[in-house]
Amino acid sequence: MVDLTPHSRQDARILVAVTGASGSIYAERLVDILRTRVERVYLLFSDAGLQVVRHELKPRAEGFSLIRAASGDLDPADRQVIRLLDNNDLFAPVASGSSAPTAMVVLPTSMGTLGRICHGISSNLLERSADVCLKQKRPLVLCPRETPLSAIHLKNMLQLAEYGASIVPAMPAFYQHPKSIEDLVDFMVGRVLEVLDLPHGLYPPWNSRMR
Repeated sequence: MVDLTPHSRQDARILVAVTGASGSIYAERLVDILRTRVERVYLLFSDAGLQVVRHELKPRAEGFSLIRAASGDLDPADRQVIRLLDNNDLFAPVASGSSAPTAMVVLPTSMGTLGRICHGISSNLLERSADVCLKQKRPLVLCPRETPLSAIHLKNMLQLAEYGASIVPAMPAFYQHPKSIEDLVDFMVGRVLEVLDLPHGLYPPWNSRMR
């Protein structure tokens, strides 16, 4: 579990980056929760991430809609919390160690993005922000969604774990007896929140009756 101190949960600034792997729905749910829990949510899309969001999701009439946010359409209340960032803008605050986010979550994480982060390639804001989190020893949560995994993928994940990143694969469980896709999504998002040391009630803990 990652400690967000010296920041409290209320004044945390969390960067959520969406890449071109399948699983945009996870990011949508994570931002939906974070927008009511932390001071600032920075939201960033890779080019491929934008394409996948538009392919996988539909606009939501209620609650937070990632596909609407990707088009710059945020509700007035959300604009007080969510800041949309341009992946080409290396002058954004999160590109500097002096203004590093409290934590960064890449959800979902494509293997290409993971490989470039692993090898310190900072050709855009997403990669630079991840590099900043690693060098500043801020929590970096990577959520790969790929199968099967090659030796290259596995080696990159091992290296990143050794560098201090948390690897949280998009692998929903079934012990909580999910009844819907939303239940599976909530399990995955709950695991990310746990790594960020943010409590949640998205699913019951394992064997909670025995606690």
